Formats: sequence, structure tokens, C-alpha cells
Amino acid sequence: MSEGARNAVSTTARYDFDTVIDRRGTWCVQWDGVADRFGVDGLLPFTISDMDFETAPEVLAALRARLDHGVLGYTTWQQDDFLSAVAHWYGTRYGADLDTGRLVYGPSVLSQLSQLLQMWTSEGEGVVVHTPTYDGFRKAVLGLGRELRGVPLGDTEALERELARADAKVLVLCSPHNPTGRVWTEAELREMAELARRHGAAVISDEIHADFVHDGHVHVPYARIADAGDGGVGEGGVGDGGGPAGGRWAVITSASKSFNFPALTGSYGIIGDPADRAEYLRRMETAEGLASPAVLSLTAHIAAYREGAAWLDAVRAYVTGNLAMVAERLDAEFPELAWVPPQAGYLAWIDLRPLGVDEEALQRVLIEREKVAIMPGSVYGAPGFLRLNLGCPRSKAEAGVSALVRGLRTVRA
Repeated sequence: MSEGARNAVSTTARYDFDTVIDRRGTWCVQWDGVADRFGVDGLLPFTISDMDFETAPEVLAALRARLDHGVLGYTTWQQDDFLSAVAHWYGTRYGADLDTGRLVYGPSVLSQLSQLLQMWTSEGEGVVVHTPTYDGFRKAVLGLGRELRGVPLGDTEALERELARADAKVLVLCSPHNPTGRVWTEAELREMAELARRHGAAVISDEIHADFVHDGHVHVPYARIADAGDGGVGEGGVGDGGGPAGGRWAVITSASKSFNFPALTGSYGIIGDPADRAEYLRRMETAEGLASPAVLSLTAHIAAYREGAAWLDAVRAYVTGNLAMVAERLDAEFPELAWVPPQAGYLAWIDLRPLGVDEEALQRVLIEREKVAIMPGSVYGAPGFLRLNLGCPRSKAEAGVSALVRGLRTVRA
């Protein structure tokens, strides 16, 4: 076991992440829906980005207490318990003074993205994203009849060329980035914000992976960058300086990814301009009929943000151990990959191109012979890569990387 894995084990002693929980037969997309994407039932899945761990015990206790109340009527998110919990999280996690007056709510991050794209773009107009691209972005953009414009990760010149096009209306950020796990630096975010303002493009920053940034890296909320550029509160604060003069922008996020309760639905956002906030809420509450959120989602968010920090730190440390184990295996078997763990998240993004393997051939071996489901890079517009979900007990992670190693050996032979 590597030093990183040993450190992770000691850090997580308070919680049990090793016990395997059988998710089959629970209507689970990753386990019960594996045949929908891979054509075969019964595969060991490392696919959709949810984790195989129970959520934080503090969240489960809050949910049980709410259910014990017995009345599950219409509810509101515009109340202090929820708003102050979000502000507490931003303050303690990111050192940001959040103005809760500009928070909004939605059933999911992708639902928020769809609403904002409808507000800020028209059919046929361009939406700029980084490649490789989270497939949910592609589906949302193309499903609305907008044109998806991809630019390679880190290519500032290509980004400016796309934003300079007259019909490029929105830059969609994934911060941290999915599928690569890259954490944007403050300087990179400032540069992108300036390019968007210069060319009149709105920015939508999906920060649902923000809480899973690994040691040595720091997540910078886009709201802080936008406020500083708009002449707002600047360093440390997340105030109310946003507006069309400095560029339209929004942050969309949720605790559901970090604390593993996506099935409860629920997300929230920060929208810089007051008029845009009002229009977003009007659309959600009237056109979409979503004035009342799911009460269990609110309950889970409040408990997670008020009481779940220790659990989150522990699960992140455990995943760090999984990532270290994979790095150790791949380095031993295929040193030419020179693979290093991602800067954020529990998704291992692996560049297999140095091995010269054919993606379709590898997928056939993984599915038919090894009986595992691992996402091919072509899903994200990057053939030759692989995305391996390591948000799982160590035993499952070890089975997954062992299957991958055997599959790669078979295809190369």
C-alpha cells in the first residue's frame, strides 16, 4: 500500500467506507441501468458520477427526523435555515462572505443550466465549452437547439477565437472540470472572465465538484472573480456587484455530488444581476411550476452544510487512497502512461493513447471478458481516454483497476 493510501486509511477511521453496500434492485442508474448504456446486465459499474457510499450520518439523521414529523407538504427554500446554511458553508469552506439575497434554487444543476441558456441565448447561437466535455452539457446545449463550440482545455487563444464570434453568447465552465478533475487557478479564472466580458459573453460556472478538491489545490468560487471584475467586493467576498455592465454570470451547484444524495434532487445558484435573478425565478415558479422544492433536499443540504464537514473530509481522504492505489498499479504495469491522480473529484481520467489501444476493442474486452463497465473517453469527445469512477469501497476500486489492467494486456497482445 502506498503512503497516500495509508494516510487516507488513518484519516477515515471514524467512518466505514470499506463495507460494500448492495445497490442492485434499488432503481440505481449506475448498477441497475448499466445495460441501457453498455448493452449487458450484471456488469461491475464504474460509470455515472455518484458514489457507492452512504451519505453522511448527520444527513441521514436529519432526514429520519424530518420523516418522523410525518407531514410532507409544500415547502419553501426562501427561509433562513437553508440560506444561512449555504452562507455558513461558503464562509467556512471558501472564506467567502456570501450575499444570500442573490441565491436561487432549482431541481438540478442541469435544469438551472437549461433555464439560463434559454434566458441568455437563442436557437442557433453558440455556447462555448472546454473539451473534453461533460456529456450533460452537450445534451443540454444541443437539446435546446444551440450550437456547441468546443475549445481544448487550457488553449486561451482558441477560447478567445470562439468567444469573439458574433453569435457566441455563453461560456459554460466546469469548475473543477469534469471529466479531467482540473482545478482552475484564480489567474486562469480571471483571464476567462476578462475574455467573456470583452466579447460580451455570459459565464455559467458549474461548481458541483468544488467540495471535492484534493490537498494542494484550492477552489476559487467564480462569484468572487466576477465580483472583483465588476467593481464589487473583490478579494474574499461574494457580494452583490454583478450586473450586465461587467458581464452576465451565474454559478450553479449543489451539495448532492459531494454528499452523495443526487436522488433527492435539488440545487442552488448565484446569479449576479438582480434583473436576471428575477427573470430566472419567474421562469422557475411560473413557466416551470417549480415554486415548491423537495423538502428532503432542503433538509439534506442544511445538515450537510452545518454538520457534514468531517464526513466530507474523510470520504475525500478515502478516495485519495483509491486514486493513489490506481496510480501505483498503472505505474507498475504501464509506466509509459505516467498517470497522476486528478486535482479534484473521484473520477480517474486516464489517457491510454500512449499504449496505442483501440477504444472499441478495449470496450469489447472490458464488457464481454472482464464484465466491467467503464466510461470510454468518446462519451466526452476524447477517444483514447477512459473515465473510471473511484467513489467506491477499496475492494471495488481494486477489482476495477485489475480488470482494466487485464483488458489492456489482452488488447495489446
